[in-house]
Amino acid sequence: MEDSKLPMSLRSNLLDLFGQIEREFENLYIENIELRREIDSLNERLTGDGQTIEGGDPTKGALKTKASHSTSQLSQKLKTTYKASTSKIVSSFKATTGSRALCQLLKEYVGHRDGIWDLSVTRTQPVVLGTASADHSALLWSIETGKCLLRYAGHAGSVNSIKFHPTEQMALTASGDQTAHIWRYMVQLPAPQPPPDVSAPCDDDQDSSDREEGEVDGEGPCEVPTVRVPTATLKSHQGVVIAADWLVGGRQVVTASWDRAANLYELETSELVHALTGHDQELTHCCTHPTQRLVVTSSRDTTFRLWDFRDPSIHSVNVFQGHTDTVTSAVFTVGDNVVSGSDDRTVKVWDLKNMRSPIATIRTDSAVNRISVSANQRIIALPHDNRQVRLFDMSGVRLARLPRSNRMGHRRMVCCTAWNEENQSCNLFTCGFDRQAIGWNINIPALLQEK
Repeated sequence: MEDSKLPMSLRSNLLDLFGQIEREFENLYIENIELRREIDSLNERLTGDGQTIEGGDPTKGALKTKASHSTSQLSQKLKTTYKASTSKIVSSFKATTGSRALCQLLKEYVGHRDGIWDLSVTRTQPVVLGTASADHSALLWSIETGKCLLRYAGHAGSVNSIKFHPTEQMALTASGDQTAHIWRYMVQLPAPQPPPDVSAPCDDDQDSSDREEGEVDGEGPCEVPTVRVPTATLKSHQGVVIAADWLVGGRQVVTASWDRAANLYELETSELVHALTGHDQELTHCCTHPTQRLVVTSSRDTTFRLWDFRDPSIHSVNVFQGHTDTVTSAVFTVGDNVVSGSDDRTVKVWDLKNMRSPIATIRTDSAVNRISVSANQRIIALPHDNRQVRLFDMSGVRLARLPRSNRMGHRRMVCCTAWNEENQSCNLFTCGFDRQAIGWNINIPALLQEK
């Protein structure tokens, strides 16, 4: 290592990543040992009852470790993730008869040619799903049919986030090309199709056997209308723009960048109003309050910051150090809460009126990516590096896990979740490195009753 030509910062990042890989395999090794012990115990119990387990020796082929190697982060950086997961065959011994279908697969949205970083649902009619991908494009989808309706191809780098204007048919996208774009869209929804009859219990003990790794089926969407020129380009950043959002009212925009700053722009003039500086490392996300002029930014420096623009003459900022690793996202709820997620495998719920300490802490077994909170029921959806999506309430009580089996679920890291509660039903959308987005119908009354 003494003769290494790599810059010190890159060497440090690589050592940190290798340390994470070692910890992942250590956890999996311990998990495998525990699973083997439990299987041996079950075998002894079944043998004592004169039964045998179909499949013979459980140690031969029963426990399988799979690794998926994902490379291809944004333009100026290389982020390598090497994740492994173990099939929990013990769950097959547990009866699931009588459990209600809490989560139903709504639709799969397949067409991107690289991983999907972010997704969002329009806040105006017609209601469509938007996805942002490392393939340099953003796509708009019919939620009911899964048909691609429009492509935005104006960026020269990975599209890292997408958000829709609160009242107009405009989208805001952030990119690795160091810009954020505002662009208009017009779409016409196709005739709806009958939903597929695919349902599964939303249970933390459901079988999660792995599908074989491979590319998502399909060669991308058919020829669709393409928008190539934005109505406005926001270009004051000196690094990757990782996220962007609309302030309440839709007249201003905030962007977050790897240049360690967040910028506030006027929509009408595209002019920079404020540069929000103070984070020590790259920003990972930004979010705006649904009803107040508040912004929260998260960073690799293990903090998130709350920026207050309610008083035009004072722009205050508060720093919160509740995590021990990268804060991957921090989001507002409709009430007076902030929910933060981190690579330290925790999610914390904070009260805006008293941010000294979290009111709830959720501990998980995998790094947490971009979280979302349902507006009506205030349910937190956690996307994980280990391909799981888990649901919690605001007090930190675990409600469910989305199904992941041979037939459904993501095959690689889940990057983001987004809720849609406009209709009577409650839909949750997820996206990941497997190039697809998935829509789920969540039976909220049954879910809360199960709790």
